[in-house]
Amino acid sequence: MEIRFSDETKLTEFSHGAGCGSKIASSLLDKILATSRPSVHYPALLVGNNNKDDAAAYDLGNGTSVLSTIDFFLPIVDDPFLFGKIAAANALSDIYAMGGKPIMAVSVFIWPIDKLSAATGAKVMDGAREACEEAGIPLAGGHSIDSLEPIFGLSVTGTVENIHLRQNSMAKPECEIFLTKPIGTGILSTAQKKKMISEEELKPTVQSMAKLNKLGAAIAEIPGVSTMTDVTGFGLLGHLIEVCEASGVSAEIDFESVPLLPHTEKYRAMGALPGGMHRNYKSYGHKVSPMSDRAKEILCDAQTSGGLLIFVERDSVEQFLETAKRENEHPVRIGETIARQEFIAIVKE
Repeated sequence: MEIRFSDETKLTEFSHGAGCGSKIASSLLDKILATSRPSVHYPALLVGNNNKDDAAAYDLGNGTSVLSTIDFFLPIVDDPFLFGKIAAANALSDIYAMGGKPIMAVSVFIWPIDKLSAATGAKVMDGAREACEEAGIPLAGGHSIDSLEPIFGLSVTGTVENIHLRQNSMAKPECEIFLTKPIGTGILSTAQKKKMISEEELKPTVQSMAKLNKLGAAIAEIPGVSTMTDVTGFGLLGHLIEVCEASGVSAEIDFESVPLLPHTEKYRAMGALPGGMHRNYKSYGHKVSPMSDRAKEILCDAQTSGGLLIFVERDSVEQFLETAKRENEHPVRIGETIARQEFIAIVKE
């Protein structure tokens, strides 16, 4: 994938946050979603927000379900075309993480029309169109509004055969845990916002964020792939904990096995730490075994358009890796699930 940066508008100068690092902290989100209203049961709703899954699933009654998700954020890169493509890839990932295939998308376009031109906005849309074309789906419409900061994303609709639907509650003990993209987008995008990093050093990060997580649809056909989720704003540990809590298991993570984007350590040591990392650790740090500051800053780093976190039963690992290789993917084993312990996530350094 060729990456070309714009010499024009620097989008990150127009927003207070960056990418999925702008998410509301998970502990605060729990309070927002809490309600005293009596629950209403919808028999066809197979997946709602009970277990913090990546998308909702509604049973069509014919052995398949429709999947629905929405995802948007503030600029993660300065270049408008790349911002649009990354935002689209990030939204599409929710469908792949459920084992599904996207069928169409509509855009969420929020734009400060007195600060940024329509031509710049058009480049954002073109970036999203390119991502949708790579997914084989139309960008079929959307909604726009004038606002103080630029925000962009997609609402994506997909489908999945019910036998291939993957939910956060499906992980089992003694699954091997794999990650498909390296960690570090929060640190490196913070370095960009602080004007610490060169475009050349940032290129691998942009390439990673713009890459689609298509592998999810292919591996969902393997029964031994218990479940998966994508790693975004709550960091690797945050999304790992969501799966473990829903499934009633704990996980051991080998910190030194976690792949990092180039230059992550350099800019972490220079203090390019996103605010989302601190919010993440404050939200769920009590659920994690004691760890070094270095491990905390990397494993809680707020990711944008990160990889898939995949839980595979041991007797299916070979088939999983063969399928991944055919899809030109090279997931890295970073740990395993175990029976529930005092800590939900145990970091081994």
